[in-house]
Amino acid sequence: MHKKNEAIMNAVALFLKSEYHTTIKEAKPEQVHYALSRTLMTQIADRWQESAEKHQKARHAYYFSAEFLIGRAIQNNMLSLGLTSDIHDMLREKGADLSMLEEIEDCALGNGGLGRLAACFLDSAATLDLPLDGYGIRYKYGLFKQTIVGGFQQEEADDWTRFGDPWSLRREDEAVTVEFRNQTIKAVPYDVPVIGYGTHNVGTLRLWQAEPLKAFDFNLFNDQAYDKAVEERNRAEDISRVLYPNDSTDEGKMLRLKQQYFFCCASLQDIIKKYKKTYGNDFSHFAELNAIQLNDTHPVISIPELIRQLIDFEGVSFDDALAICKQVFSYTNHTIMAEALEKWGKWLMEATIPRVFEIIRMIDEKLAQELNERGMPGDKAYSMRILQHDTVHMAYLAIFASRYVNGVARLHTEILKTDALKDWYQLYPERFQNKTNGITQRRWLALCNPELSGLITELLGSKDWVTDLSQLKTLEKFADDEAVLKRFMEIKQLKREHLARYIKKQERVLIDPDSIYDVQIKRLHEYKRQFLNILAVLELYFEIAEGSLKDFTPTTFIFGAKAAPGYRRAKGIIKLINEVARLIDNDDRVRGKLKVIFVSNYNVSYAEKIVAAANVSEQISTAGTEASGTGNMKLMLNGAVTLGTYDGANVEIVEEAGRENNYIFGATVEEVAQAAQQGYNPKGIYDSDHRVKRVLDALVNGTLNDGGTGMFRELHDSILYGASWHKPDQYYLLLDFSRYLEAKKQINRDYNDSKAFARKCWINICNAGKFSSDRTIAEYAQEIWHINKIEPVQQ
Repeated sequence: MHKKNEAIMNAVALFLKSEYHTTIKEAKPEQVHYALSRTLMTQIADRWQESAEKHQKARHAYYFSAEFLIGRAIQNNMLSLGLTSDIHDMLREKGADLSMLEEIEDCALGNGGLGRLAACFLDSAATLDLPLDGYGIRYKYGLFKQTIVGGFQQEEADDWTRFGDPWSLRREDEAVTVEFRNQTIKAVPYDVPVIGYGTHNVGTLRLWQAEPLKAFDFNLFNDQAYDKAVEERNRAEDISRVLYPNDSTDEGKMLRLKQQYFFCCASLQDIIKKYKKTYGNDFSHFAELNAIQLNDTHPVISIPELIRQLIDFEGVSFDDALAICKQVFSYTNHTIMAEALEKWGKWLMEATIPRVFEIIRMIDEKLAQELNERGMPGDKAYSMRILQHDTVHMAYLAIFASRYVNGVARLHTEILKTDALKDWYQLYPERFQNKTNGITQRRWLALCNPELSGLITELLGSKDWVTDLSQLKTLEKFADDEAVLKRFMEIKQLKREHLARYIKKQERVLIDPDSIYDVQIKRLHEYKRQFLNILAVLELYFEIAEGSLKDFTPTTFIFGAKAAPGYRRAKGIIKLINEVARLIDNDDRVRGKLKVIFVSNYNVSYAEKIVAAANVSEQISTAGTEASGTGNMKLMLNGAVTLGTYDGANVEIVEEAGRENNYIFGATVEEVAQAAQQGYNPKGIYDSDHRVKRVLDALVNGTLNDGGTGMFRELHDSILYGASWHKPDQYYLLLDFSRYLEAKKQINRDYNDSKAFARKCWINICNAGKFSSDRTIAEYAQEIWHINKIEPVQQ
C-alpha cells in the first residue's frame, strides 16, 4: 500500500487518540468521520490554496444560490481523490468498516432540485478545471428533519453540525458587515472545498453565517435583563438559522428578504475586495474578470446591491454601475408559473433595505426610458416595469440588468420565449439561451452504484466515462447481449435488496425486493402530482381487490418527499399516501401484490440508494409546469424507465433513449392549453368515469381516515370545485388519469418479459450521456460566462 495512504491512516489514528481518547476500532462513526475528514482536509490544503490563486488570476465565474444541497461529503471526496478502496481496506485492517459513515448526517442546505443542481455544477466545474466558485448561506438547521407520526409529516430542527463540520474552514479574518435599516450584523464566511475528480483543481463554496456585532451584553445581563442581553445575537442568528422560513406573515417575509440580501451583500463585498487587490479603485476591468450566475430569483437582489456598493463606496456613476451589471450578471429561470416568479412589496423593501429600493426605482426608470425609446405601447410597457403597483418584480429586474437569461430544458426555454416571458424575448432575443440541466455521474453512478459502475468500466475497458459520460453510448452494442443484460438485472436485484434492508432499518417496514420498484422522489408540490400517483394506486387496489385486475406483477410504490411546513395541501397528500398504504396493508386480498411506502426524511443519501434500485421513474408533472427535473436523469442513468408526461427534460430523455423504451402519457402543453380554452370540466369526468368517481369518493366516504383534519375533503373539493384562489383541478389530474392508469398497467405487463424490459433499461443507461452536468457546465462556461480552463495545479 502506498506510504502516503498509510500516512493518512496514521494521522486518523493520532487524531482519534488526541481528540477523543479512542482508537479506530473503538471510535463511534461520527468520530471516525471527523478524524478522517480533517485528515483529508490537510491533504488537499496546498492544492486548494493554489487553485484559489489560479482562479483569482483568471476570468472567474461565481454561482450565487440560496441552496446548495451537498449531501454527505466524505464518500464523494474520497472518490474524487481516488482513495475509496485504500481507505476501505485500511479501516478494515484496523477493525472498522467504511459503511459506518452511512450513519453521518447529510449537509441539507437545500430543498430539492435547485440546490442539488448547484452542488452538481460546482462538482463538474472543479472536475473540468474551470474557475467557478459558489456563494450561499450556512444555515444552522438547513431545511428540517421530517418524521411521520400517524401518517402526518412533522418537522424537527436538523442540527447537521452537532458533531462538528469538518469539511469547512471558518474564515473570521474575512468577515464583513451587512446593514439593514434597523440592524447591522456580521457575515462570517465558512469555506467548503469542492474537489475535482481526477484533477488537482479544488473549487470553493463560501457559505455565510450571520452573527451579531456584539454577542452578549454583560451590563444588561448584570441588570438581570437576561433575554435582552442576548437579543442582538438571536436577531442576527435568525437570518441564517433555517432555509426558507415560513413566510405566511409579514415578519416571515421580512426574514426571507433579509436572508437573500444578507448573502448577496456579503458575497459582493468579497468579490470587490478580491478585485481591488489587483486593480485598486479602477473598475473599468471588473466586468472583464467577473461573471456572476444568479440561480433563480433569490439572489437577484445582487443587481441593485452591486450598484449600491459601486456608487456609495467606490465612486462609480449610476450609469457606469448599471452597465457593469449588464455585463457581469446572468440569470437562470427555474419556473414557468407566474405565481412562482418572486415579487417583493415596496413597503417591505423600504422597511428593510431602503437604499437598495431607491436604486431599484432608478433601474426601473432606466427601463421605462428604454421601453419608450423603442416605441413600446403604454399598457404593454407598464406590464414590463420592474416596479408595478408598489411591487418589485425580481425576474424582470434580472432580465433587464443581466447579460444572459437561460431556461433549464429545451421545452422550458421555448415556453419562456413564447409565453411566460414572451415580451422580454421579443425585446432582447439575443439574451435568451437554453442550458438543459445535468447531474454529476460521480455521485449519481460511480458513488451510489459501484456494482453497475464496475460493469460499465469492464465493458468500456476504462474509467474514462466518469469524466466523459458520452462514452456510455458505445454500450448500445450490448443491448441484445443476454449475458450482459443478465448481469445488469442481477445488479438491479442486488440494489433492490440493499434498499429493502435500508428501509427495514430506517422505517421498520418490510418491502419485497423481488417486486417492481416504482419510485416518485421529489419535493412535494401539487404540480408534481404525487396526488395523481396515489389516486391511480388506489384504483389499482380497488381493481385487484375486486378481482377485475388479474395477473398483476407485485409492485412496491415508493414515495419520498418533504412538504413545506406551511403548505397544508401538500401535507394532506402525504397523509393520503400513508392512509392508502395502511388500507392496502390491512387487506389480505392484495397482500403480496401491492405495497406503498412513504420514506421519511428523504434526502440525498436516501436518494443515492433509491435511484440505484428503482425500476420505474415517475415524472408526471402537468405538461408545461416542470422546468426540467434532475431526478429523472439520475434514475435514467441507473437503468430505470421513465413513466412521464411530455414535460421538462422528459422530452429530451425520450428523444435520446426512444419513446419505445419509456412510457409517455397524458396531455401535451398544447392539449392542456386547448382544454383550458374549451372550459375544462373535471366534474364531467368524475360523473362519467366510475374509476375516477370511486377514488375521489374514497377521500370523503369513510374509506380513508384523515384523522378529523378535513384534509381529504379539501383535496377532494380542490379537484371538483376548486378554491377561492384557483379553478377546479388546476393541474389537470383527471384529464390525464385514464391514460396514466393504463401506462402503469402497461409497465406491469411489460415487466414480465424480463429480457425486453432489461433492454429498455439498458438503452436508457446508454443514452444518458447528454444529461451529465459536465456537459451543462461546459456550455455555461463557453456561452454565458466566457471562462477558460485553468492550468492544472501541480501535486
